Amino acid sequence: MDLASILGIILGFVALVVTTLMGAPDLAAAATLISVQSVILVLGGAVFSSMISFPLSLFITAMKAQKFVFKPPNLDPAEAINKIVGLANTARKEGVLALEDSVAAMDDEFLKKGVMLIVDGTDPDLVKAIMETELMYIEERHGAIAGVFESIATYAPSWGMKGTLISLILMLNDLSDMDALGPNMAVAMITTFYGAIVASLWGNPFSTKLKGISKDEVVLKTVLIEGMLSIQAGENPRIIEEKLKSFLAPAARSTVGAPGGEGGGGGDE
Repeated sequence: MDLASILGIILGFVALVVTTLMGAPDLAAAATLISVQSVILVLGGAVFSSMISFPLSLFITAMKAQKFVFKPPNLDPAEAINKIVGLANTARKEGVLALEDSVAAMDDEFLKKGVMLIVDGTDPDLVKAIMETELMYIEERHGAIAGVFESIATYAPSWGMKGTLISLILMLNDLSDMDALGPNMAVAMITTFYGAIVASLWGNPFSTKLKGISKDEVVLKTVLIEGMLSIQAGENPRIIEEKLKSFLAPAARSTVGAPGGEGGGGGDE
């Protein structure tokens, strides 16, 4: 689980509640910030406007992708390098065709596709073009999913303002009780408040988190592409390992070839 996402949302709401209670003269005043109608208007308006802006299939995919904010996929470049070096050792000792036996055990469809292209004797330039094209479309799909939440963050304040305008119109339509003008004005501002909360604690943070996960996946798959091309070129596994380590931060490089991994490429048999 991603602790930062969970704590961020919880502490964000805690900050709202605490500051509200500190500023309100009593609980009754603080309770005026709770409005079911405002929640329905802001959430419904933002979500339905975003639904109009995107294909339904993409919108549904984006809603499902929210789980990755709290439980990101396992994207470990060091583990990927260990896999590549293990494949490189196999190819060096037994030949490239021997990699076909390793494909069945792979759970990464991207890596599996690349290895099969190599086993089939596909031209290296074509392998690179195919894999980079697939990576480009993966990145575009991820960007579109993040765009759904950016859209929600854009529409939520707008719908909050619409709710405020509705309340103001209804209030100004009846000014018989001037003493109620202040309280009614406060109620009118609630939907604007809710719109800002939806944008700040849902739309923008989720979009940013998903973009970060996408960038990590792009780095991982770039490592895989470079590694597969190196295997096809017949490079020494140790050289491949050192080359792919350049994609990692210095502190993470020590995890490559660690016990339990397949790294630590062989020599010049």
